Amino acid sequence: MSPSERHLASRVRTAVSRTRAASALVFRRRDSLSVFALVTGLYLLTYLWAIGHLAPGLGGFDLLIVADPLGKLLRPELGPFSFTPVARVALGPVTYLFSLNTLVGLGLAALVGLNLALTYLIWRQPAACGIGRSSTGLLAGVPALLSGTACCGPVVLLVVGVQASGVLLTGFQLLLPVAVLLLVGSLVLVGRRVTLAE
Repeated sequence: MSPSERHLASRVRTAVSRTRAASALVFRRRDSLSVFALVTGLYLLTYLWAIGHLAPGLGGFDLLIVADPLGKLLRPELGPFSFTPVARVALGPVTYLFSLNTLVGLGLAALVGLNLALTYLIWRQPAACGIGRSSTGLLAGVPALLSGTACCGPVVLLVVGVQASGVLLTGFQLLLPVAVLLLVGSLVLVGRRVTLAE
């Protein structure tokens, strides 16, 4: 390994280590933990609504589980990162469809929440210069919301025409991994700038 490769590996290890320590700080402080919980919850609800798994209900309470839910849990629905619902829960004014998409959304929501909680910590620490009072964390979460094309995808396809639909659907399927990469990159960028002396 050349000296420049060793230097780069050392810088990456340092950035990851500082990001881990900053993330732990988020969960030790009540204010940043509140930011994390609020953003994570709101993002998850928005994500579920965007993919059509959270919708207005017709009233009443009901639980419907498909036959062989474990066998259908991992079955793709519209693409490699969209899964078939295995349960429908009606809770009065809200209907919720449970699938593996909920866990995917929760992971994305946690990344967005952690990004914004770290940004909040930087905002509270004026000594942490160079990043400003904003973060790319929320913007990095936008591709994940756009990947939920279950409700709005058909409208987009009608606008651009059937010929472009194959290319467009492939593009939407790539948004989720792109969002995860952007969120993790943003997390390291923001996390390494948090002052750890608390």
